[in-house]
Amino acid sequence: MSRHVVTIFGGSGFVGRHLVRKLAASGAEVRVAVRDTEAAMFLKPAGDVGQIVLWQTDVNDAAQVATAVAGADVVVNLVGILYERGRRTFQRLHVDAAAIIAQAALDAGAKRLLHMSALGADADSPAAYGRTKAAGEAAVKEIFPDATIFRPSVIFGPEDNFFNLFAGLMRFTPAMPVIGAPALPSVSWDDGKLSVDFFGDGGCKFQPVFVGDVADAMVRALDDAGTKGRTYELGGPRTYSFKQIMELLLDATERKRFLVPMPLGLAEADALFLQLLPKPLLTMDQVKLLEVDNVVSGETPGLDAFGIEAATAEAIVPTYLNRFRTPAHRGAHAA
Repeated sequence: MSRHVVTIFGGSGFVGRHLVRKLAASGAEVRVAVRDTEAAMFLKPAGDVGQIVLWQTDVNDAAQVATAVAGADVVVNLVGILYERGRRTFQRLHVDAAAIIAQAALDAGAKRLLHMSALGADADSPAAYGRTKAAGEAAVKEIFPDATIFRPSVIFGPEDNFFNLFAGLMRFTPAMPVIGAPALPSVSWDDGKLSVDFFGDGGCKFQPVFVGDVADAMVRALDDAGTKGRTYELGGPRTYSFKQIMELLLDATERKRFLVPMPLGLAEADALFLQLLPKPLLTMDQVKLLEVDNVVSGETPGLDAFGIEAATAEAIVPTYLNRFRTPAHRGAHAA
C-alpha cells in the first residue's frame, strides 16, 4: 500500500480500532476524528510516535469536519449508531453527517472516500435504521460519486456488540430467544409419530462477517482504483438462522440453555420496554430490521473481490468468548 494521509471518522469504534491498526501497519499517517479524544487514547500505541493523531470533532459541525480532513488524501466514514438517544438520531448521524463528511472530502481534494453503510440499507426498509443508511449512501454518492460503499452484515470480533451481548445474557437466564420463529408451531404426523416443530426455519437469517476481514477489504480498496464508485456487500462464508446463532453461542460458551421461540410480534412487545434501558437490549426499530434477512444479495461484489477468504464464525467466536464459560470449563481449557 502506498503511503496515505487518512482521516477516519468513528475510528475509535469497533471497526475503527481494527482499521486504524491495519492502516498504521501499512505506513499510513492516520488522523482519528472522534468526539472524545481522551477515550480514544488507547489507539495511540497502534502506530509509531506521531503516526496516529486524535482529532476532536463533532461530525455534525461542518467547520470541525473540514478542519479534520484538511490535507488528507483519504477520508473514511465509519460513523453509525444502532439506536437513537437525544440529538444522536439516525437522520443526524447516518444522513446529515455523511453528507457533511462527503462535502468536506470533496472540498479538501481527497482522492478517496470510503463510506461504511450496512447490509440492511434500503429506502424501503421497514426500519428507520435501514432507510437512513440508504439515504446516507445516496447523499454521499450525490456529492462524491467516486466514493466506495461497504455494506457489511453483522460484524463479529472480540469487541462486538452481538455475540458478546447474547453470551453475556446466557450467564443470567435459563432460556434464550429465537427471534423470528413462527407464531404457531408446525404439527405433523410421520410414520405413526407426532412431530411438533416450534422453530420452523430457525428465525431471522444472518451472514456474520469477521471485523478483520472488513478492515482488510477497506485497506485493500485504497490501492485499487477499480473500487472507486462501487458498492460492496460484505458477508461471511455461511448463513445462519437465529437458532443456529444461539446454538453456536451455547457451544462456544459450553453452557446449556433452553431455546424459546419468539415471534417478531412478541419481540416487538418486549422491545417496547427494553428500548427504555440506558443501553437498550432491543429496540422496536431493530425488530423491524429483523423482518428482512441480513444476507448478501449476490448482485454486488463482496470479500472475494479483494482476494479475501472470509473467516468463519466457528473459528473466531470461541477465541474471545472464553470468559463467558463457567469457571469449571475455563479451568479445564486452561489445563
